[in-house]
Amino acid sequence: MKDLFDQQLEEIRKFTKGKRILFACVPADGHFNPLTGIAVHLQKIGYDVRWYTSATFSEKLAKLNIPQFPFKKAMEINGDNFETIFPERKKIKSAIAKLNYDLKNFFIDRAPQYFEDLKEIHQTFPFDLVIADCAFTAVSFVEQKLKIPTIVMGIIPLLAKSKDLPPYGLGMVPSNSFFGTIKERFLRWMATNILFRPSNKALKQLCKTHQLSYEGQDVFNYNLDKSSVFLQSATPGFEYGRSDIPAKVHYVGPLLPYTRPSATKPWFDERLNKYEKVILVTQGTAEKDVTKLIKPTLEAFKNTDTLVVVTTAGAQTQELRSDYNYDNIIIEDFIPYAEIMPYADVYVTNGGYGGTLLGIQNEVPLVVAGVHEGKSEICARVGYFDLGINLKTERPLPRQIKKAVETILASPKYKQNVAILADEFGEYKTGEVTAKFVRELTVQDVTNAW
Repeated sequence: MKDLFDQQLEEIRKFTKGKRILFACVPADGHFNPLTGIAVHLQKIGYDVRWYTSATFSEKLAKLNIPQFPFKKAMEINGDNFETIFPERKKIKSAIAKLNYDLKNFFIDRAPQYFEDLKEIHQTFPFDLVIADCAFTAVSFVEQKLKIPTIVMGIIPLLAKSKDLPPYGLGMVPSNSFFGTIKERFLRWMATNILFRPSNKALKQLCKTHQLSYEGQDVFNYNLDKSSVFLQSATPGFEYGRSDIPAKVHYVGPLLPYTRPSATKPWFDERLNKYEKVILVTQGTAEKDVTKLIKPTLEAFKNTDTLVVVTTAGAQTQELRSDYNYDNIIIEDFIPYAEIMPYADVYVTNGGYGGTLLGIQNEVPLVVAGVHEGKSEICARVGYFDLGINLKTERPLPRQIKKAVETILASPKYKQNVAILADEFGEYKTGEVTAKFVRELTVQDVTNAW
């Protein structure tokens, strides 16, 4: 069997040899991490893989053995310094206004800076293909000015607008009623022309300034429309049905971070065997305000017969340990999800896409509480498909969290629905599917090597 595998791999490498792939992403964990598994896979089958992104990820790329091109002309903006560079963001209270602000300042306005760096990189590393996350706004520059194909990776719920769905970005679920579809039609118009008009205006001006084509796309669909191929993380079972999905969109299964086998003893705490029910809680890596979700969950379950395991990503870990010094509470900076999720009965999260997909993959029903940074769309899907309960807020009360957890534990439907979707996830070979499209875009007139 090993000889056959080695032979097949050698055949594949005949078509990958000399082909250069540049990964590119905006400087955020949720945009970088999901692409690492694909990058390592392509590197292993023979592609020359390198990465353009912020110095924030230099250490991670070094561990992956992937050469990096750091930002030069592009501003070093990330979740930690965004409000320092743009202090006026703190004053914005409306979720829609804040999203418009982020779309312009974190994404749209960065595109020309990214492109200046990419042009310089191409002089020394003439890449044949760019693979970027769906928020990397220089995709159209690469396609139209460098004439180089791009694969855009959908690392958030599918951005493609549809005549069958409410507008993207509002966290709304589809309606099946006549009046509901009329309302959705009106909301789609309102979203394009009123709610997200500032972002769409900024995008249109960007295209005009840099002589890029613009055929009335909105800010959510532009990268999808301008890419060569769009590969969507997750599977159809975690997306709303639609009759008009673009032909270039393909599901590849969950895009998850690359993890190498641990050389150390897996994380474990004896209390995992002591308590009958275990709740895993996280706010992801970007959200540092522990009063939003972590503290309310701890308040809800402190000194009870339910074990609460919290991962803080380094946010106030010691303070939380001091304030919640109970036998049924474990608080760590970081625990590998693969080592804790098999014990979890419920996963309480603010709805980061990668973490949500990991929870589903590990068959753990969810309580989700997120609104900003596009999390409303993720949380809406969790509730719509009965994979858990969507609390529809960023600041749930302890009693709301407790009730949601108890509801999930009392009803088998959530666990059953998550298990069904996890089985669907397992049907997709993410690396192989992605490599197929990479080969099609970088090799002309070859027979199938797979």
